[in-house]
Amino acid sequence: MASKKKEGRVIIHLECTEAKAAGKSPSRYTTMKNRHNDPERMELMKYNPFMKKHTLHREVR
Repeated sequence: MASKKKEGRVIIHLECTEAKAAGKSPSRYTTMKNRHNDPERMELMKYNPFMKKHTLHREVR
């Protein structure tokens, strides 16, 4: 019997939104999300080592 693959969970990339405006290198994170629970773009506060502070990271497609 073949196992069914989970189609609701996808790998996404989060990119810093404040670094481009400041002229610094944007940091990127990779994570997973459930498409059924979170259909919009995900936004999280993550650490940007280039700016040395926590900044808003938004999902890029």
